[in-house]
Parts: sequence; structure tokens; C-alpha cells
Amino acid sequence: MNHQFKQNKADEYYTKEYAIKPLLKYIPTDKTVWCPFDKQESKFVKLLQERGNNVIFSHIETGQNFFEYEPKNYDYIVSNPPYSLRELILERLFLLNKPFAMLINEAGLFDSKKRYELLKNNRFEIMVFDKRIDYIKGEEMLKGVPFKSIFLCSNILPTQFIFEEIHDKQCDVCFQFKKVKKANDGHFYCRDCDAL
Repeated sequence: MNHQFKQNKADEYYTKEYAIKPLLKYIPTDKTVWCPFDKQESKFVKLLQERGNNVIFSHIETGQNFFEYEPKNYDYIVSNPPYSLRELILERLFLLNKPFAMLINEAGLFDSKKRYELLKNNRFEIMVFDKRIDYIKGEEMLKGVPFKSIFLCSNILPTQFIFEEIHDKQCDVCFQFKKVKKANDGHFYCRDCDAL
């Protein structure tokens, strides 16, 4: 499969930490994870490495075209791919036959005949979040994006649908993304730290 594509800057959205954390519990720490649309500073790369995974990252800007490059040894594929190429990416992911999790826009997932056939004929799971995810575009934090994101997975989640709550606020004491409340002093505290 030889696909040439230019990096479309309109497709370059970066994922915040809180959107990745719900997926981590489904990926064993002793496995090697390939992040094919990521650079070293990616939150996917950093969080996976912090928890002990060996991570291979690659990106079109560093000369590793997802449609031409594949690392020698890896167990999982995890990333936030360019949305405009999602059909071609899904096709290649199923051909690679490795467990994967891609953070994608859920809108129109089954709208094309090709995607319909890919999903009909291959095992897949979906992680659905309780709210929309905010992204980073360049230096700008995007709030209120006009689409809902899901993790489209294959051979990662224990059931076809998993529902997860995401917490986009960070506790000012333990620095974890949890359900927090704003105190009278203006700080955000999670339930555990509020009791301190």
C-alpha cells in the first residue's frame, strides 16, 4: 500500500492528557506501543512512557509516512490520527492486524461504504466519553469543539462498547485529572485532597 500524503495542518490537533488516561488501563505496561502520528513531545508518548511502556513514535514530518513505515517490533498502535485520512488509516490498521486505539471523530463513522465494510468485517470496540474533548491547535487551546471524539479500537477493550467519564480539570494538590470542585480560595480540589 503506497499512499503519499502531505501533512494537512488543518488535521494537526493535539490531545490533552485527560482524554488519553481512560485508555491506559487497557494497555499492559510491559508492551511496546507504536504512536504513528506522534512526535516525542506528544501526550500519548509521554503518558505511555511514564507508566513504563516502551514507545516507538513516528510522524510524517520526521520522514515516517504511516502508509510506508512500520516498526519491526511492537504490540499496540495508539494515536490521534489525521481525521481527513481516517478511512485509509483504518484500512491499513486492520491490515497490520495489531491491537489499536485511535482517537477519532465519531461523526460519519459508518457513512462511507468502505468504512462500513471495514467495520462490519473486522473486530472493533468503541470507547465513548461522557462529554466532548477539547484539543490543542498550535499554541491555542480549543474549547467547545463542534464534534464528539471516541477511541475506535480493535482487540483492546473487553467489550464492544465502554463508557468512560473524563475529567478535564486538575486537582491543585495531587495534580490528577479527577472530578474536582472549586473551593472558596479559588483552587480546585478532588474529593481526596479536599479532606486534607
